[in-house]
Amino acid sequence: MSKAFSSERLLRLDTVVSERVAAGEAAGAVVLLERKGEVHVAVSGAQDLASGVPMRRDSIFRVASMTKPIVAATALSLLEEAKIRLDDPLDRFLPELAGRKVLRDPKGPLEDTVPADRSLTLRDLLTFRAGIGTVFLNEGVYPLQTAILAAQLEASAVPHDVTPDEVLKRYAALPMMHQPGTVWRYHNAYDLLGILVARVAGKPLDEVIAERVTGPLGMKDTSFHVPDDKLARLTTAYQVDRKTKKLEHFGDGPSATTHRSVRPAGAVGLFSTADDMLAFGQMLRHDGKLGKTRILARPTVEAMRTDQIPEAQKAISPFFNGFWDNRGWGFGVSMVTRRSSPSASPGRFGWDGALGTTWYSDPQEDMTALLMTQRMGNPFTVPLNVDFATLTYQAIED
Repeated sequence: MSKAFSSERLLRLDTVVSERVAAGEAAGAVVLLERKGEVHVAVSGAQDLASGVPMRRDSIFRVASMTKPIVAATALSLLEEAKIRLDDPLDRFLPELAGRKVLRDPKGPLEDTVPADRSLTLRDLLTFRAGIGTVFLNEGVYPLQTAILAAQLEASAVPHDVTPDEVLKRYAALPMMHQPGTVWRYHNAYDLLGILVARVAGKPLDEVIAERVTGPLGMKDTSFHVPDDKLARLTTAYQVDRKTKKLEHFGDGPSATTHRSVRPAGAVGLFSTADDMLAFGQMLRHDGKLGKTRILARPTVEAMRTDQIPEAQKAISPFFNGFWDNRGWGFGVSMVTRRSSPSASPGRFGWDGALGTTWYSDPQEDMTALLMTQRMGNPFTVPLNVDFATLTYQAIED
């Protein structure tokens, strides 16, 4: 039997990552690959630049938007129990959002609205077609964008200190940008999804996730806060200073070192490790089961990994340049739709976090790959994250 990876080419991957860390692209990194049962781990750099504490395999990271796939899987577990349906109105769970108004023109004044064609559904939330979402700077400044910022509802790498009920109240006070189900807009729908999951289950979101996903999978270091006995493994978050091009603390300081999200949220906020995220990625790669533990049924996972966004909607759904050229969005994960590069393996799925974490699983190659850093940036353009995919696939042996 051939080996899953080339030892020589794994060394190439490890060398590039460690050299990039030494050059200041990130404070430290954990690389974790698993293919056909063969595991490769490489650790470089430090958890914190000031103290010099070395990075370790079980270092804890803020995974930002990698929270979203975990919350999606949790929601789908409730779907499997018929506690909620994909296309039923959510008014009974989220009455604050009933009877919504929609902007006549997404760029228009907040007062110029029409009634929503229908109520929101679970499908709308899972697929980011909830009628409201992130407006990127290259689109200009919309009145609704300004209002979203003022309400602290914008996309961010860590949750704002706002209670779930207050989040709903603020959304209810704003019009929707698009009719439900018509346009893909990133981020905000998962704020609502987390609240929905908690209400359907009748308990706090963090408890629901622990009972249904992270607990059964043995993801012992994945939660919305890091307890005192694990703080020695917590990494510091950084960003690159625009002028000096050197790493500095992310945000205003506390965001870089805090060990607790201000609230359990559906879009961002989880802390995790490479091995914990490996377990989650393996579960989805193996059709909802890890070892003897089944989290979701195979048909549910197949729906998660299937592109749910029509081409016509992709054409009117702005995101990062080139994103839709070879990608789609399912229920909680993005997937590669065509072989546009060596690492663009059709069917490969996963998601990234804006604080430097990258995860994808590839059923065709029987592989799951993780790069864990704590450096703020767009993972689709940060060189280390972009090159990680190339370096992973060039290391495949057979």
